[in-house]
Amino acid sequence: MIYVIFAITAYMLGSIPSALLVGKVGYNLDIREYGSGNLGATNTFRILGIKAGLIVTVADILKGTLAAALPVLFGTTADPLIIGLFAVLGHTYPLFAKFKGGKAVATSGGVILAVSPLLFAIMVLSFLLILKITKYVSLSSMVTGIVAVISSAILQHVGLIIITSVLTLFVIYRHRTNIKRILNKTEPKITWM
Repeated sequence: MIYVIFAITAYMLGSIPSALLVGKVGYNLDIREYGSGNLGATNTFRILGIKAGLIVTVADILKGTLAAALPVLFGTTADPLIIGLFAVLGHTYPLFAKFKGGKAVATSGGVILAVSPLLFAIMVLSFLLILKITKYVSLSSMVTGIVAVISSAILQHVGLIIITSVLTLFVIYRHRTNIKRILNKTEPKITWM
């Protein structure tokens, strides 16, 4: 029963549409009507700028972290990684935004942060390095997922290996249209780094 309660709570946390809230409250703008229409940090950066993008990124990360931390906060034996997955689902298919959300990158990172700050740091460094080289946010996100799986294996953490593998496959699936654009050389590159 405790898993059900935590799963629902985590999903609801994940469903909080950070990009939509920042856009409407701070800019009087529905970000779903601009750019890719995606409720994620990348679209926020492109449409509203670095400040808004950073706020959304941090908020989306913290949704995953808080959700994964629920079992620890309440002193139960429920697996934080499994509970965290429900926050990722909430972010991707949010109840509060007609089930059309982000691409699961920042919230996935937040789940990892709650369990392994070291792995999270490796992921952040990997993401920034690949982004600096390629200028593609989508490619950086997918490659960082692969780095996370490899790093989890090096750390010999079975739970992280399984969850990072699941999350990476999900992130790649969510970026399938981006993959086509990268191959067609039509995927937009960032200009601020």
